[in-house]
Amino acid sequence: MMSVTSKSVDFVGKNLVSCGCSSNALFHGYNKVRNFHAKVNYKGCGNRARKLVCSKKKNTPQYRVSSMDTAESTLNGGTQAIKDLAKGLNLKTYSETPISPNRLFEVVSDDLQTLNKNLLTIVGAENPVLVSAAEQIFSAGGKRMRPALVFLVSRATAELLALEDLTIKHRRLAEIIEMIHTASLIHDDVLDESDLRRGKDTVHQMFGTRVAVLAGDFMFAQASWYLANLENIEVIKLISQVIKDFASGEIKQASSLFDCDVQLDEYLTKSFLKTASLIAASTKGAAVFSGSDTSIAEKMYEYGKNLGLSFQVVDDILDFTQSAEQLGKPAGSDLAKGNLTAPVIFALEKEPKLRDIIESEFSEIGSLDKAIELVKSCGGIERAQELAKEKADLAIQSLQCLPQSVYRLALEDMVTYNLQRIA
Repeated sequence: MMSVTSKSVDFVGKNLVSCGCSSNALFHGYNKVRNFHAKVNYKGCGNRARKLVCSKKKNTPQYRVSSMDTAESTLNGGTQAIKDLAKGLNLKTYSETPISPNRLFEVVSDDLQTLNKNLLTIVGAENPVLVSAAEQIFSAGGKRMRPALVFLVSRATAELLALEDLTIKHRRLAEIIEMIHTASLIHDDVLDESDLRRGKDTVHQMFGTRVAVLAGDFMFAQASWYLANLENIEVIKLISQVIKDFASGEIKQASSLFDCDVQLDEYLTKSFLKTASLIAASTKGAAVFSGSDTSIAEKMYEYGKNLGLSFQVVDDILDFTQSAEQLGKPAGSDLAKGNLTAPVIFALEKEPKLRDIIESEFSEIGSLDKAIELVKSCGGIERAQELAKEKADLAIQSLQCLPQSVYRLALEDMVTYNLQRIA
């Protein structure tokens, strides 16, 4: 058996904030036992004593960790990782090896397999064209990150109330979230006139704009119908707001194209509306269906919001640093369309020439490539990396009210995985 005494865990809990160490870095100090299956006996949040029990497979040696030295060693190691990040954003210090999505979601793999089977069924079979459009987008290689987050938060918060398994409402919420996300992608591709999504033809490229718009509308409507059948007014309001946010975000983006005076807070607001709102609603809704109290549900909302913002910033960085083959779409496509993201906003503060190029809407041959080089040479990428890490740290802090478990660890690793994309 392996256990951490209440004394040592209480020491760590009380000193997390004062030492500047995130819980992610702290928990990665247990890398040698990360493949164990963790069970948690937990009462309450905060700094009260917790008992972590990890069981390994049978016929293997047993381990016990109970000394204060272990907690201090872990804490100091985490602090050093954070210092390394601050110096050069060496994000791989968060983990011994790079994190893959498959590893992240392994603890909810059965849940995701069930979801994949159900998605096409709940879209409905009324119209073969709609079914074909749904198959195209569902099979385009997405990671199912949003429903995975629903399952991870559901299971992490279920432990607080000693729920034996997920409810049908947890599972239906995950399906609804993925349907809404998929509908938004279909509409985004139409608005952005994108021909590729994850390296495959978009729905409107295959079936035409009319069918794509109607397919997206249908999926929004179908998701709303299933949402209403959950009969939880709090979650219905939460998810309905997300659909409203999508439209607001698109309008904000369309009204600020090629606007070099756009401010960082405006960019973050647009990023919340278009990306983080759905993720925040996913994680909060999962906590609500576990019966969590308001404070826990709000912490899960903050986790989802800041993770979503960090993800968007990272995506915007990759638009400048990855190839078209890696992105599955042309590199620098956002900038080419006049959508000014974090790296550009930061670079504009230092390079007046960049403003002239953008305001000309890249009228001269080679001007887009020149703008991309200016963004890279003026520190836009580095400052955007700092912003992504800032939001990631806030996401990690929101998880401290959860008991230590394989599900909380996966939620922390999700934050790390995102940052490792720009390491």
